[in-house]
Amino acid sequence: MFKHVKGLQYTVRVAGPNPGLANLMLEQFGGAQGELAAAMRYFTQGLAEDDAGRKDLLLDIATEELSHLEIIGTIIAMLNKGAKGDLAEGTQKEAELYRSLTGNGNDSHITSLLYGGGPSLINSAGVPWTAAYVDTIGEPTADLRSNIAAEARAKLVYERLINVTDDPGIKDALGFLMTREVAHQKSFEKALYSIRNNFPPGKLPPVPEYANTYFNMSGEGEVRGSWNADENFNYVRDPQPAVDGGDGGATVNLGSEQASDLEAMAMRLQSTPDVNPVTGADLGAANPIDKDRTTGKK
Repeated sequence: MFKHVKGLQYTVRVAGPNPGLANLMLEQFGGAQGELAAAMRYFTQGLAEDDAGRKDLLLDIATEELSHLEIIGTIIAMLNKGAKGDLAEGTQKEAELYRSLTGNGNDSHITSLLYGGGPSLINSAGVPWTAAYVDTIGEPTADLRSNIAAEARAKLVYERLINVTDDPGIKDALGFLMTREVAHQKSFEKALYSIRNNFPPGKLPPVPEYANTYFNMSGEGEVRGSWNADENFNYVRDPQPAVDGGDGGATVNLGSEQASDLEAMAMRLQSTPDVNPVTGADLGAANPIDKDRTTGKK
């Protein structure tokens, strides 16, 4: 059960209207790294979680992400207050109103016209929010790693937003939201490592001969480090097909009727290497080559 508290989790103080900045803020409202995507990711994970501690953790953070969505949405609404009234009442001259929405060089005029200056579930490029942003796989050891990465990506977007505004109140609120991403990273990482057998994800063990093997796919001069060091991996300097010792081909067992049909299809569709047919590109060239259309000969 949820209960809405009228006060925001963090106080929002906006110095003045700025439709362009509002448009950029939409990235954290309806974007891939935004608060709605995070809330839905953790909320759905929490509903499916059987471990009582992780369930509380996921639902707590999901609920907090909804409060962050409210903060970002409120900032967007405040930044669009001037444009909202201007568009609704039409008190400015057309050219002045248009310049006020487009002078920042982004698409704020589009989002203002379509959504009346309110926060909409789109990103800063106008792409609608989608559940495809939620990458849950249903295995805690994989999902927690994904959650840690998601919080890191969100922190970076907040950093970039902080860098494009000189509004002290917005910088302050964004700094709070950015910092909470760090706190969530720490909680998710603690939860991950509280699972004693957390790697590799899943139940099935890896194939032993390939689990600690590194294939050099970059040729000569590859940089060596702990990620491919001999002490950590069996480093294969020149991997050749096939690494399993086979011939690198592909086979399948077919029934006699299927094999016959496949052979007939292959015969019907086989290429004729010695034919040089005239193509549309040849016909459209400035000086098309005079060729026989059937044989391709001059």
